[in-house]
Amino acid sequence: MITTGHSLDGKDESPQYFSLQLQGQKRLSELLTHLYVLMPVLDNEKHYWIGEDEMEKLLRRGEDWLAEHPQREAIVARYLRRQRGLARQANARLLQNEEPDADINAAAHDAEEAMIEKPLSLHEQRLVAVTKVLLESGAKRVLDLGCGEGRLLRLLFKETQFQQIVGMDVSTSALEHAYERLHLDQMPPSRRERIQLFQGSLTYRDERLHGFDAAAVVEVVEHLDPPRLAAFEKVLFHFAAPRTVIITTPNREYNGMWENLPAGTLRHKDHRFEWTRNEFEKWAETVSDKYGYAVALSGIGPKGENGGTPTQMAVFTR
Repeated sequence: MITTGHSLDGKDESPQYFSLQLQGQKRLSELLTHLYVLMPVLDNEKHYWIGEDEMEKLLRRGEDWLAEHPQREAIVARYLRRQRGLARQANARLLQNEEPDADINAAAHDAEEAMIEKPLSLHEQRLVAVTKVLLESGAKRVLDLGCGEGRLLRLLFKETQFQQIVGMDVSTSALEHAYERLHLDQMPPSRRERIQLFQGSLTYRDERLHGFDAAAVVEVVEHLDPPRLAAFEKVLFHFAAPRTVIITTPNREYNGMWENLPAGTLRHKDHRFEWTRNEFEKWAETVSDKYGYAVALSGIGPKGENGGTPTQMAVFTR
């Protein structure tokens, strides 16, 4: 790297502008991604409002390199104009390999929920647990329903057992972020054909969901209005009917364990409901009996004294 200072008036005083020459071997896309983040960091003169949208841009552009950068904290602080709250969120999510799920305005959803669950790295535990069950099921063709920005898809794509991976979400912006995060535009055709993204709703019959071995529905069902649960059940267990279905959802009884969650409130303002363990068990047993599945229930995350685990998981098999 070579820098040269330039003075506007030509005098030999402190330079006001610099030219920068870089040399090395990198993919052009990698270089441009670094420059996208580092130019405003070096300039430090943004003249517009810095909010969550800017934090999301930083996390998307820096996902593959910023977490391990030796000047990560300084870069984050300057990019976000030293707004400490945003900088704390960005650093926490970079270190946890967490970025915002974009579903029902997922950027806001995951930022808020991650701050509640951050001490537990709970989202990462969920993804690992779901991936483990999918691997053990022997599934080769897998659906991620309500895939958001594709964090589970990234884990699944690393496993060669999964020959076809499909992510569906109601949010087109979430799918755009997933496309970017997975770098689908940079993949060779032989790899790209393993994964597909499309827009769709979990409450309408969709022929594209037929013929899969397994489906994962991770932290999605609680976003549905209760009157629409029957339609969701029919779409998933009757029309799509994969051999294995994995559903995770918050355990309402655990909410009191978090100091930063006001008493009596749900884990996120967009949740339409949150089941207790007993309520989830009754729902799962009713669904399994109705559609010819067996169901096994378990928990994810640290156990509270009386509240069980923060996440509950049901694995349906037939």
